[in-house]
Amino acid sequence: MKDEGPTGDPSPSRLTRWFGSHPFRTVLRIATAVAGASLIAGGLGVIWPKPDPMAAEPPSADDPASLAPLPERPVMVLVVGIDADGINDPNNKAAPKGPANADSLMLVQVSSSEPVQVLQLPTELAVNLPGRKTLQSLADAYPLGGVALTADVIAEVVGLKEGEPDRFVVMPRQALRSLVDGLGEVEVTLNQSYEHKDKAQNYSVNLQAGRQTLNGRQAEQLARYRPQPKNDQARRTRQQSLLKGIHDQLNQPNAIALLPAVIGEVSAQMETDLTPIEMMSLTAAALSSDQPPVISQLELAPRTGQQVMRELKPNQPLPLWPTPPDDAADN
Repeated sequence: MKDEGPTGDPSPSRLTRWFGSHPFRTVLRIATAVAGASLIAGGLGVIWPKPDPMAAEPPSADDPASLAPLPERPVMVLVVGIDADGINDPNNKAAPKGPANADSLMLVQVSSSEPVQVLQLPTELAVNLPGRKTLQSLADAYPLGGVALTADVIAEVVGLKEGEPDRFVVMPRQALRSLVDGLGEVEVTLNQSYEHKDKAQNYSVNLQAGRQTLNGRQAEQLARYRPQPKNDQARRTRQQSLLKGIHDQLNQPNAIALLPAVIGEVSAQMETDLTPIEMMSLTAAALSSDQPPVISQLELAPRTGQQVMRELKPNQPLPLWPTPPDDAADN
């Protein structure tokens, strides 16, 4: 049984094994894990089959599998959307200024035989983090310990299997803009207009209600918009519209031909342990299903008073996600 804090959050007992008071040991542990993962992946090929060099042909407009070999099992990817414009920017583009923060956290499970499953994680979730005496937000795990700590905290909260998530992507705002522009804009339907100006961040939002197409800059506005600190839930709902719009654009007849160039550009702007071929493989698997993505959120306890951080709804059995295929089909 996993150690849990009083709110069902990961306790410091496990997390300090990642980071704790011995960061140098943590670096060695991560390096060892990476080396071991590389050996396993290279020796067994448990996720992706070895590509056939004689089968390299231009992708077919009506066959997603022509992009790359499909993964041989479901692959879970941690996606961290950060508030820096570029992956190597020393400062974020938010207020207060400082190192990049995790603005958005998602787990994405891709299978060649099932619709894509997406779990939007609440960045405002209260969790225990190593070296901190008080509860911190889940978003704080990224500036404190990077992807390794973030993945481990999320694995504890959700109740993932050992070794999950399989891969990670850290996506700055520049990469989101490039993705949307590379696909030729995305279509969304907004139920209200959004207008906001923030002089401190040199940032403005001007989106009108109704059905419309968004370019990369407008997509960034929709993804970022959060007028109040307690507005995270509403922002996740708006981000769902963008996720669905991107998925719909990927299903357009000309999208497959665009993907190699788009993935090549976007992958250079992100931090990830996925190769471009693996990205194309996951995209091909996602497009193999004729069903839209199943987007889920964790159940949170009601907000108490003026608190900004949230807690999970108590007494939920682990794992909290992913949804079994039979249940996903009913949603």
